[in-house]
Order: sequence, then structure tokens, then C-alpha cells
Amino acid sequence: MSAQSLLLLGILLSLLFALAYPLGLYLAKIGESTTTFGWISKLEHGLYRLAGIDPNSSMNWKTYAFALLVFNGIGTLAVYAVQRLQTSLPLNPQAFPNVSPDSAFNTAVSFVSNTNWQGYAGESTMSYFTQMLALTGQNFFSAATGMAVAYALIRGFASHSTKTIGNFWVDITRSTLYVLLPLSTVFAIFLMGQGVIQNFSSYQEVSLLDPVTYSQAKTTADGQPLKDEKGNPVMENVTVKTQTLALGPVASQEAIKLLGTNGGGFFNANSAHPFENPTPLSNFFEMLSILLIPTALCFAFGKMVGDMRQGWAILGAMTLIFVLLSSVVLVAEQQAHPALQALNVDQTSSALQAGGNMEGKESRFGASASALFAAITTTTSCGAVNSMHDSFMPLGGMVPLILMQFGEVVFGGVGSGLYGMLIFAILAVFIAGLMIGRTPEYLGKKIQAFEMKMTSIVILVTPVLVLSCTALALMSDAGTSSIANPNAHGFAEILYAFSSAANNNGSAFAGLNANTPFYNSLLAMAMWFGRFAMIIPILAIAGSLAEKKRLEVTAGTMPTHGVLFIALLISVVVLVGVLNYVPALALGPIVEHLQLFAR
Repeated sequence: MSAQSLLLLGILLSLLFALAYPLGLYLAKIGESTTTFGWISKLEHGLYRLAGIDPNSSMNWKTYAFALLVFNGIGTLAVYAVQRLQTSLPLNPQAFPNVSPDSAFNTAVSFVSNTNWQGYAGESTMSYFTQMLALTGQNFFSAATGMAVAYALIRGFASHSTKTIGNFWVDITRSTLYVLLPLSTVFAIFLMGQGVIQNFSSYQEVSLLDPVTYSQAKTTADGQPLKDEKGNPVMENVTVKTQTLALGPVASQEAIKLLGTNGGGFFNANSAHPFENPTPLSNFFEMLSILLIPTALCFAFGKMVGDMRQGWAILGAMTLIFVLLSSVVLVAEQQAHPALQALNVDQTSSALQAGGNMEGKESRFGASASALFAAITTTTSCGAVNSMHDSFMPLGGMVPLILMQFGEVVFGGVGSGLYGMLIFAILAVFIAGLMIGRTPEYLGKKIQAFEMKMTSIVILVTPVLVLSCTALALMSDAGTSSIANPNAHGFAEILYAFSSAANNNGSAFAGLNANTPFYNSLLAMAMWFGRFAMIIPILAIAGSLAEKKRLEVTAGTMPTHGVLFIALLISVVVLVGVLNYVPALALGPIVEHLQLFAR
């Protein structure tokens, strides 16, 4: 790995921990409902009165789960309705038509589940009203839902013999008003200062400094290609002198897209677009913002359970896995393609990739910042991209796949990363308990049969979705007809798509035409169950733990804050991922990597 990459990674992590620690203490106060701020507090309680909610009441896990499902179900219907009625709604200066039913359904589920998978091009499909109200609104609500579940699980560990785990309506309101809105406002202002646009203007037609000439096939009046007597297409030269610049309220969506680990871009090119990510400085802070709240929640966890060492242990496991796998993708993308190295005809071929594999990457970021962005966006559930993962070297493209397939627990999404890693912590102490012949305990709570049944569901639901949906797509004509690349890479495209959907990431390998009724429906199913089939058993675990007495630490208690436990936790995360996905990875990126050197 180059010195530049090491320096970039070191500065990023140092600044991340420096900012995340005080934010984590603040998040703990939000979760404990001990922080209020003047007019925001008045707005908070005004919302409770308007909705008829008693903020002092608490819910058991079943009521909490029901409220969560109702809220997100209504959100799905609302996002779907806005897309289907787009032509009748305001702020549509481009007069975009209504979104098709299958695409609208996929997008509604995608944004509600915090996946933000986008089978459409935003600048040619969604009006400003749809982008702002439906999509950006769900960016806030889906992130707040993840934070609410994390708070509920933490309370399960911290509580003493109680049947309640908090109030969902309070958790989601406070997470939005006190955390997501203020941070997004500050970050949006910073992004506008860097050049991210924020307006309601119609798209602008501008003259090109250098006209572009290219060849294209002539077409008949009905749009069919015109062919000569030999059956070859008739070509014509076209000169383009103008370009249409897509505009809109971008900075406001960009801020919560990153801070909420959502990932849905205003433009089709996402964070590779200069209007979303214009400078190396904006790129650095976009990477930082993605990791900020997931990291801070680890400190909030330690504070709320009364032992900061527990938060450091969880964060330590996440960081070690992240650094290791980030190093792999950084090294992979700093290498020239073997086919170019093998040419060895003159210096021109080697100079093409002297700075690393720059295919599919922005020159203003370079290979290092692009590779690190890819690792960060898949180690969390963000899914934003500043380069095309499809163009990565096989091992470089495998790292984002693995990070998602670990269950998005290495930092992970806002809230979802923490509660996912805590599930692996429960599994780790259960395995350790079996090894030493003791009833497993974590944070003073005994881990028994019910918790392990729910833990098994949480850990197995995403691999079942990923592998079964991938197999179904490969066995059907509707699935294989969308593959643009043959052999191992084409398989990797489908595996990546369902790994992204079921783990609520949202990034894509590209090269796969996923905006079809088949993929829109199947991916939506994977996103919905990948989100809520995990949340419900996690809330059940929270409710079960909350009812238990918190046991005192004894000489026989296994410490869960030291190096040994961190090593055990990392081993469990890696082992589960390996057992579930290595056969599939072997058919995709591993085979493709070997093929590079077999030519």
C-alpha cells in the first residue's frame, strides 16, 4: 500500500474517533431522553400533542415492533403514491411522467428500508418534489428507525427486570430532531460551500467549449436501425454543440444521504457526479460523514450500559476488520491491469495505469480515495459511490462484496451496524460459554435458548435471501437476460445486486439491467425482508433481555472488553461470512482474478 493511502486512512480514522467520541456521549443523552434544547424541545412536545402520543409511556417489544412496522408501512405507501402521481404534483419543471408501477414499488421499499437501491436515473426520472419530499424524507425516517432499534436493544442490556424497551415514537422523533436534522443542515451548508448545487431552477442548456463528434446508427421513422444491402447498420456522424445540465436541490439530499448511511444519489452517477461531490475535500468529508454516526453509536452504547470499555471493544472489532479489508482494496486498485503489464510493447501501455487502476474512477479523486470510498460505503449500509465498482480489479471488487456479506456490521448503517454487531457479540459469548462449560452472559444478562433462536434468525435471514434470490435469477430467463457481461463477472453482478439489497446497502456492480419487473420485484422483496425480518427478532431479544435481572460480575464472568473477546468477536463475524458465501465468491471474483493470469 502506498504512503498516500496509509496517510489518508490514518487521518480519516484519527479525525473520525476525535469527532465520534463527543457525539457518542451526546447520542447517549438522546437515547436516555436527558437532553433538551429550547425551541426544539417545544417543537418535539408539540409533535407529540399533535399525534396524540404520551412521551412518558413506554412500550413492550411487541408494541414497539408494531409501531415500527406501521410507520414504515405507511412510509412505503406514501413514497409509492408520490411517484405514481408525479405529473400532478408541483416542482416538476422537466415535466417528468409518472414512475412505472414496478419501479415505484422498488424505490419505495428501497428508501424505506434504508437501502436506497436505484434502478432509475434520478435526473431523468424523479421530479424535485419527489426527490425532496418522498426520497429525502425517507432518508431521515429510515435512519431514525435504525437508531430507534439500536436504542431499544441497548436498553434491553441496561434495564433491570422491566417489560418495556422505550417508546418508538419518542425515539424516532428525538433521533430526527436532535441528531439528523442539525447535522444534515451543517453538512449541507459545508457542501454548498464546496460547490454542491442547491436550487429549483429548470435544467440549463449550455454551449460546449469543444463540440463532440461521434458516429451512430441511422434509424427509421419507427426507431428501428437502418441497414444497407449487406445487413450492416448505416452510420452517420453527429456533432453535439450543447449539453443539458441537470440542476436541483442536491445539497440537502446529499447531506442526509451520507450522514444517514442511505446512499441514494440525486444524480445517476451518485457521488462521482461533480454536482454531488465536486472536490477532494468534499470527498474526504463525505467519507467521514458516512462513518460518523455508526462510530458514535458505539460510544453511546458504552455510556448507556455504564461501561465505556464495552463500546471500545465493539468499535475495536469493527475497526480492525475495516482496516484489514480496506488495505486489500487499496492495494488491489493501485496495481495496473495484468493485461496492460503483459503488453510490454512500449512505455505508453504501462503509463496508462501508472497511478493504479483508474478505469471507472474520477481523476480528481484518484485510485486511493476511490478505493477507500468503496470500502467505506460498503462497510456501512450507505451504498453511495464515487467510482464504478464494476471496473475494480476482481479482488478489489470482492472486498465490497465481503463487507456487505458480513451483514453490514463493520460500522454498518446508522443504528443497524451496532445492533448487528451486538447480535454477533451474543453469538460469540454463547460459543465461549459452550467452550468453558458455563451459561453464557453478556453485560450481566444470561444468554439462553430464546435469545439464541432469535440470534439464529437474524444471522441467517440475509444469507438465505442473497443466495436463494441469486440462484433464482440465474435459473430464469428474466434474470440472465439482464446480464451485460459473460461468465464469472456476470455472475458477480447478480451476486452483488442481491448482497446489496438483502443487506440494505444499495450500491451496484453496474452492468446489470436491474430496472425490469423481475428485478424490481425480487430486489424489493430482498430489501424488505433483509431489513424487517432482522429488526423484529432483534426487538424480541431486547424485550427478553430487559426482563432479566442484571447479574453482578464475578471471578467466573468472561470479560467482554478485552483483546481476547475482540479476537473472538472478529473470528465469529469472519467465520459466519466465510461459511455462508465462500462458494459463491469462488464462482465470481475469485475465478475472475485467476482468469486474469491465465491469459
